[in-house]
Amino acid sequence: MDENPDGNLADTQLHGGRGAGGRSADGQLSRHRLGVYTLGFLNNRPLRRILSLAGWEVVPGWRPGTCDAIGVWGRRPVSSRGLAVARRTGVPVLNVEDAFLRSVRPGYAGEPPTGIILDDLGLYFDASQPSRLEEMLQSGDLSDPALMARAAAGIAFLRRHKLSKYNAWEPADLPEPGFVLVIDQTRGDASIRLGGAHEADFAAMLSEAKAAHPDRRIVVRTHPEVSAAKKRGHFGTEDCDARTELFTAPANPWDLLERAEAVYCVTSQMGFEALMAGHRPVVFGQPYYAGWGLTEDRKPLARRTARRSVEEVFAAAMLLYPTWVDPCRDRLCDFEEAALQLAEAARAWRENARGAVCVGMKPWKHAPMRAFLKGAKGVPRFEHDPEKAAALARAEGREVIVWAGKETPELRAACGDDVPLRRMEDGFLRSVGLGAQLLPAASLVLDDEGIYFDPTRPSRMERLIAEACVIGAGERARAEALLARVVAAKVTKYNVGAEVPELRVPAGKRVVLVPGQVEDDASIRLGTGEVSTNLALLRRARARFPDEYVIYKPHPDVEIGLRKGAIAETDLAGLADFVARDMSAADLMDRADVIVTMTSLMGFEGLMRGLEVHCLGMPFYAGWGLTEDHGQVCDRRVARPDLVALVHASLITYPRYFDPVSGRACSAEVILDRLAERVPQVSRNPLRRARWLAAVQYRLRGFAHLWR
Repeated sequence: MDENPDGNLADTQLHGGRGAGGRSADGQLSRHRLGVYTLGFLNNRPLRRILSLAGWEVVPGWRPGTCDAIGVWGRRPVSSRGLAVARRTGVPVLNVEDAFLRSVRPGYAGEPPTGIILDDLGLYFDASQPSRLEEMLQSGDLSDPALMARAAAGIAFLRRHKLSKYNAWEPADLPEPGFVLVIDQTRGDASIRLGGAHEADFAAMLSEAKAAHPDRRIVVRTHPEVSAAKKRGHFGTEDCDARTELFTAPANPWDLLERAEAVYCVTSQMGFEALMAGHRPVVFGQPYYAGWGLTEDRKPLARRTARRSVEEVFAAAMLLYPTWVDPCRDRLCDFEEAALQLAEAARAWRENARGAVCVGMKPWKHAPMRAFLKGAKGVPRFEHDPEKAAALARAEGREVIVWAGKETPELRAACGDDVPLRRMEDGFLRSVGLGAQLLPAASLVLDDEGIYFDPTRPSRMERLIAEACVIGAGERARAEALLARVVAAKVTKYNVGAEVPELRVPAGKRVVLVPGQVEDDASIRLGTGEVSTNLALLRRARARFPDEYVIYKPHPDVEIGLRKGAIAETDLAGLADFVARDMSAADLMDRADVIVTMTSLMGFEGLMRGLEVHCLGMPFYAGWGLTEDHGQVCDRRVARPDLVALVHASLITYPRYFDPVSGRACSAEVILDRLAERVPQVSRNPLRRARWLAAVQYRLRGFAHLWR
């Protein structure tokens, strides 16, 4: 590899998150050797994996002459070894650092990064010399409209999901709006010294904030590591007075920025978030986001002469500069995928932070629940007795999570007003195989207001559908893309059944699909009225469409004898033109024009495929103007969302997803990939134990109440 006169990488520069390796003639990624002199590189498997994906093979730097670059992490004291070797040998330096969106918890908690910085010129926080980021901002062409659109959408995404570098934030009592926010940092942080600042600048910052805003409260935001007693900051109680307070609670930075009237910082990353939040921060150092006309700079940097918009700084710092990784799919990715993954991980962390006591869950569900609900308090506890569950949750400051069909008045009474209660159910993109076959769900819903299949009371699902009427352009685009992929991949909730044979439908007749259901299911009990059996449903469908071609699809659990709802053959013969036994729901919907259902999820899946849907009950997707409703009326459902809004609420904001391959919280898109690819972890009977239990369950199907 050629070296340029400055000792930078000539052929392996990393722009826009691209890796060092090129492609050989056979399409394989070529590798470059990265010599390192600290154990952190060698012992950190996630970091080595990202570097490998980017085309770097990490090796001990015993023979620097055989290496393409010397890897140096940040500017810690141990980094001096690698820098000294690079100066002595002339081997280029590759500077490595965490990206600006790192993880939910800090690195010391053992959580791998979402992305890293690979810079062959300098380091973004070292203002003593240019970096590739500064080079992009000073002289790069960032005018591409598509790039600016991505930047604007990215800023909106971070603001909407309140994502920061670290994201293990907890609810906190926030100061009243209108204060001046002064941002502290940890003592000795390299970004302060290398960012052209000193300890004295923090005192000067606080003094100026007080003098410039004599009538405002001053809120000094303590660094989270200082609040956790892991490091020291620059401010303490001695700096407080009648109108100055230390804010030490682990609150989300965006919550503070949205309430602040003005922002003061030295080199903190939170200053960049202040820009995205609409502030013009006063900056007492020389961080990467200063000097471009967006900040009030107390220490201008003469070589930064370009004038940039917030979107241009974001495009360079977030879209082009870092190397992002998708930890679920184990590949490099763009900012959008990385941010989406981090948002889902942060959501799971927040929702699991309280810890849970689970009620009404059979033993085979315990292991999946431990993985899905693991949080700051560890794994959930399990208890069958409602009063004991509520007492345990009350004593340990946890919430109670009950399988929705097992909720009882006794449990609600035991929880009272002081123990939070949430209901859990399978999500709508579940698995390749049936829950009755003891396959864990890849998606679950948690509802603190009700549950989606119970129209007799409000639910979080109902609220989210109504709110989805006003989702933003980015959210709509995501829902539209997800909708198109679900239909194209022929994905349904369970994804079982054989291909449908050719149907001999008489010319001019429409195909009416009638999905059977489990008749003692809670959605039937709570969501239907006059029509509550499969036979009654089929009779009504035939009466409404006497001259059309009617297909009846028995529910898979009923078909294999595990649940209630079978129709006698003599009744079927007079009502259905074709009985689709053990056949793919997606294939059937491809051939159908109309769906007639009580509360089946196939009604929602039919809407996604553009079918006419008639509901004789009140499922979650009925009552909004998208279906023909012939059952009871739900007066609460007055909003009129379109299909995209319904999909956004049903597949994106209401469920949570858990990737069984990587063991991480993930997005709907990841699970859609898993289902479409039929990966073993979400496919029919992936474990020998599950196959054995399913076989025993089938033979004991007369006792189905034991596992429901």
